[in-house]
Amino acid sequence: MAIRPARFIARVLAQAILWFVGLSLLLVIAFKWIPVPITATMVMDENSITKDWESLDNIDPNLVAAVIAAEDSKFCDHWGFDTEAIERAARENAKGGRIRGGSTISQQTAKNVFLWQGGGYFRKGMEAWFTFWIEAVWGKERIIEVYLNVAETGIGTYGAEAGAQRYFDHSAARLSPDEASRMAAALPLPKERAVVSPTGWLARHGNTIERRISIVKRDGLDSCVYD
Repeated sequence: MAIRPARFIARVLAQAILWFVGLSLLLVIAFKWIPVPITATMVMDENSITKDWESLDNIDPNLVAAVIAAEDSKFCDHWGFDTEAIERAARENAKGGRIRGGSTISQQTAKNVFLWQGGGYFRKGMEAWFTFWIEAVWGKERIIEVYLNVAETGIGTYGAEAGAQRYFDHSAARLSPDEASRMAAALPLPKERAVVSPTGWLARHGNTIERRISIVKRDGLDSCVYD
């Protein structure tokens, strides 16, 4: 008896979904302990890439505080999604002009590790899926560790250690507040923003982040990383 086309398609889709769920959860569980070897962003980078994985113990807390201050001040309070930031970004984007994002560090980590750059509802949906699971399986400490190891920190440069070596000629284990703030200020557009000797708005933005580092530490906004 021939299988009806609709039933066949439904069966194929169901199998594809099961495979996707199983494989994605397997990767999430594996990367809770295993360093992420490579990402789609690295593969598609036209430049020769430099990367160096370091444990969170070997990354200066100043950089952790700087990226929280710059990217996601509610990192320790949310479960992957900052609804207020998303709503604010939507309102601002509706006015036109430069598009602003409302992504948390968790969402950026999910995108960087499992997906590709660029927008679109399909990719955002996938990003939400992986964000939910890394929050549930990894926890905040692992999320920030992975983020600081896979984030693009310059042209062909990935991770805090490679970035620190490139810009300051020393390890990410000893970054001053000024150095950490300059790296954090450049993260959204690492190919375009200068880390060394920034000028204008970028220099002022870095100074603002540097001032916020002490606030992050004072108010325990990084407490979930160092429990």
